[in-house]
Amino acid sequence: METNLVVPYQSFSTVSMRNRKINTYYKYKKISYLPSWSICCVLAKPPASNQSHSNYNVYKDNWFDHLAINHLSQSIQATTGLRNNKSGYEGLVEAARVVYVKFNSKHQVNLVAEALQRAFPKPILSLLKMLLPQSKWAREYCAAFTRVFFAWLVGPCEVKESEFNGRMENNVVHIKKCRFLEETNCVGMCTNLCKMPSQLFIKDTLGMPVNMVPNFDDMSCEMIFGEDPPPPDTDPAFMQPCFKLCKLNNKHQTDCNSQMKKKDVEIS
Repeated sequence: METNLVVPYQSFSTVSMRNRKINTYYKYKKISYLPSWSICCVLAKPPASNQSHSNYNVYKDNWFDHLAINHLSQSIQATTGLRNNKSGYEGLVEAARVVYVKFNSKHQVNLVAEALQRAFPKPILSLLKMLLPQSKWAREYCAAFTRVFFAWLVGPCEVKESEFNGRMENNVVHIKKCRFLEETNCVGMCTNLCKMPSQLFIKDTLGMPVNMVPNFDDMSCEMIFGEDPPPPDTDPAFMQPCFKLCKLNNKHQTDCNSQMKKKDVEIS
């Protein structure tokens, strides 16, 4: 908690305190005299509660970023038939949030995967799948392509080296702080609306397995191209409780994934 330190004059009255325009809440009694070196300490109003993670990133999207963000947002809304009036990344997050609230986890994954299919022309996807058979070059190409063309979706990222079948490859995309997770602040939305559908989409359209490994402590993530993801029952990402300040905490309890599994049982 911050404090404001006020060095008073020898004659320190309530009037002089008001004239100093101290922007805080305080209670005081009338003070007729204080020694010349006395200090009056006033407790300042506590700052508003921040998100569960500090250093909130501010993005300056360029024309390409805006075009891509709005295109994906419209693809999700067209797939679900549920529209919203928001634009930019806020509109994309709102479209995803509606999917998360309205549908169970299985439908969430399938709807977002379908929206991704809708967002990219099928002839281009088919051509890429034909040109990118499993190889070191294909894995490194996918990593480099993701770093360059998808920063608008996930935030700044870099390509890292890892061992693959006994040799080193540049097949890992390290997302420094995921923009989508930071905006939603919800573990369930990360796993059900980003991790699972992205893995499914990339494997189905490009024939490239990819394992997305989110770190919920610092909101970073790694996309490991060429590596098959573990099944949800053993995937550590699905054992993670949600953040205390989850923006959808009125929709579920602390464990997003357990709640969604429970919801699936209730609906089925």
